[in-house]
Amino acid sequence: MSALEQYLAKPWLKHYQPGIPATVAVPDVSIPQAFDEACGRDPRRTAVAFYGRDISYRELREASDRLAAALAGLGLKKGDRVALYLLNSPQFIIAYFAVLKCGAVVTPISPVYTSHEVRFQLEDSGARAIVCQDILYDKVAKSGVPLDFAVLTNVNEYLPALKRLFGRKAPAIPAAPNLHWLQDLLKAHAPQPPAVAIDPKTDLAALPYTGGTTGNPKGVMLTHYNMMAARVGAQAAFPDFEVGKEVILAFLPFFHIYGQAVIMLNGLCQGSLLVLFTTPDTEQILAAMERYQASVFYGVPTLYEYLKDHKDADKADWRRLKLVLSGADTLHESTMKDWNRRTGSTITEGYGLSETCAISHVNPPRRPKPGSFGCPVPNMQAAVIEPETREFLPVGETGELVLAGPNVMRGYWQKPEESANSFLEAGGLRWLRTGDLVRMDEEGYFHFFDRAKDLIKHKGYSIFAKEVEDVLYAHPRVKAAGVIGVPDLAAGQLIKAIVVLQGDARGKVGEDEIKLYCRERLAAYKVPHIVEFRGELPKTDVGKVSRRELREEHA
Repeated sequence: MSALEQYLAKPWLKHYQPGIPATVAVPDVSIPQAFDEACGRDPRRTAVAFYGRDISYRELREASDRLAAALAGLGLKKGDRVALYLLNSPQFIIAYFAVLKCGAVVTPISPVYTSHEVRFQLEDSGARAIVCQDILYDKVAKSGVPLDFAVLTNVNEYLPALKRLFGRKAPAIPAAPNLHWLQDLLKAHAPQPPAVAIDPKTDLAALPYTGGTTGNPKGVMLTHYNMMAARVGAQAAFPDFEVGKEVILAFLPFFHIYGQAVIMLNGLCQGSLLVLFTTPDTEQILAAMERYQASVFYGVPTLYEYLKDHKDADKADWRRLKLVLSGADTLHESTMKDWNRRTGSTITEGYGLSETCAISHVNPPRRPKPGSFGCPVPNMQAAVIEPETREFLPVGETGELVLAGPNVMRGYWQKPEESANSFLEAGGLRWLRTGDLVRMDEEGYFHFFDRAKDLIKHKGYSIFAKEVEDVLYAHPRVKAAGVIGVPDLAAGQLIKAIVVLQGDARGKVGEDEIKLYCRERLAAYKVPHIVEFRGELPKTDVGKVSRRELREEHA
């Protein structure tokens, strides 16, 4: 049996619990169709609990239909891109489905992005419009990107007590013909979304932005079919979940593919109750677990590292939950053991990428393996190749993880060359190259070995070394710079910048000035945590800064 045939035999299937199929049919429907179907099953059921404000599935659907009608009236057409620059809120959900009901494409933007980062995503995606939190609109205005229109909203609009205290509209935003307020649009339009024909397999639904080890972030083209495939694959992997019964704590950001696909889309399309938070306030989350009798908890490794030592962690009954899942970064075995010792529950580790709609692997709930991110979910095929030769490696050897399945992206937005380089054809399948180094053991469980060397993972966020370096090089007193990630138990990795100053600046520019300069130009999580000054940097044979040598020196 060849190496490729070893993987195609799917040795992991024997560890699926009874009732989990190797494959599951992907319904040929759009995301709005699946959402409307879920809303129709039990319209009176609460879909979202938002700081005491309950919103039913009927209300959520009606609001998305009204906004879809309004957006169509403003000229939004099938295929147009619409940016969502919003905190976790009912408005994010309403806008998300409204845009899709117009046949348009959502491109979510991180609420912590600076105007420079906002400008890049708006320009690269070609967004025609934006739905924006009023407190964030200043960054949109400063970006200078011309938009057809903007829809503004205030987080207080679904919190009546706060609305009475603070009002709705931000007074600093002057009226303009192309500025509209969400609640005004909802009141002015009937719940009659436009009739748009959507082909799930070819039409894009979402354009989240991610990146590789160099260059700017890339738009990931996800079709309705991709996202529906991820949904049914994940649903099949957890047969203990009951449609219309689960209660999910929704505090992970919806702009990120993890929060967007796993929590928001999967949760709502299964009729779950989302207990929604704009920020991950630990005390509120722990209190809500018991108040709402949560059954599912999605987190990231740094959160579990923090919670395992939190004074109030014992106030929640973690053993009652059906699932405590960790994703977005590598979970340290020490964290998992300490968590189990403190709470009596087990963290289930999974793996996914924006390019796979947030999921490809998960540990079988009844047979997890510490130190592994699990087995491919139904419909997914995984294998390991030698990165240079692209030859498939025998089971047990370490190489680059490649993935094939219906939830794998169509490609990168307007980057045909990078898209082509990200795939290979073998065994009749189209394989996505992840850039992550892993190995598969004899039982079909996958183990993370190392990440793509120049991609830094900090608290679940991906930071591109080159992006930070570009900002450093723009500093008038910086001559050269190299950025690497260094291991940190609590955060996964910290960002370390090694800087060479101009001759006349040495001894005059310190760490605080460099960090402040970066803070004004980068999202907070991208700002270096460590700044080291040197007289020179190691170079490759073609004159580039050798990040590999910097990592080795740090180690």
